[in-house]
Amino acid sequence: MSLSGPPIAAIANETMVQLTLPKNSKITGKGRVYKAARAKEGGAKIRRFKVYRYDPDSDENPRVDIYEVDVSDVSMVLDALIKIKNETDSTLAFRRSCREGVCGSCAMNINGSNTLACTKAMDDCGSGDVAIYPLPHMPVVKDLVTDLSKFYEQHAYIEPFLQAKTAEPEKEWRQSREDREKLDGLYECILCACCSTSCPSYWWNGDKDDPDHEYLGPAALLQAYRWLVDSRDQLTNERLDRLEDEFKLYRCHTIMNCAQVCPKGLNPARAIAEIKRMMVNRPASGQTRQASE
Repeated sequence: MSLSGPPIAAIANETMVQLTLPKNSKITGKGRVYKAARAKEGGAKIRRFKVYRYDPDSDENPRVDIYEVDVSDVSMVLDALIKIKNETDSTLAFRRSCREGVCGSCAMNINGSNTLACTKAMDDCGSGDVAIYPLPHMPVVKDLVTDLSKFYEQHAYIEPFLQAKTAEPEKEWRQSREDREKLDGLYECILCACCSTSCPSYWWNGDKDDPDHEYLGPAALLQAYRWLVDSRDQLTNERLDRLEDEFKLYRCHTIMNCAQVCPKGLNPARAIAEIKRMMVNRPASGQTRQASE
């Protein structure tokens, strides 16, 4: 179940993005075509959706099914998937929850670019077929659902919570307006995994047999920087120590796919560059920041 398909070129709306198929996803099965039930009715607006299908627990090979859908009453790609599941094929599997671009559940690859299906408008999908695949280079649980266990383990590794050496204060940790503004563009991450799964370096270095020698990826490192620049946190040097080896941080090659696909408009590459700057400039004595009172 660990086969990785060959790289495929996928054209997004504006950018050529080099993607790989999901890890256990080499397409060898024969796809099926589902005709639109309302194709002959007046006012119907038919679009074709090419959707990746695979169930590792079955004997069937991965395939791409084609669904013809009347999208005259559909605004977002997620709405089209829900319509397919409700009206055409109830076996189609995908994640979704908030439908507001907040939870990150419906992250997938649409027309060659990682994004959220709930915020991807049909008007932004061009005029041709809409190709929908799971997040690249991740193990497939079923169809468009990928296993993000490793992704969450890497997020947990950076210890994404406030840490202090001094005793807890009798009142809240205070923070100046200027220090609070340093967190803008960092705390908004919804852990959808769009950035990490679009990064070629993460594909090759993000899942190793030895957890101590693997690249943490853009999402985890963005969150690492969020706590490194928090004026209330007192374990800055210790956090940097946990990142300082040849893999966890320095496997970023500033390809910038992460910034291009982030549905929240964040820039993980910049955060990673700032962590590298902190590594160079940190005092050798291991001085740590004192929390504001």
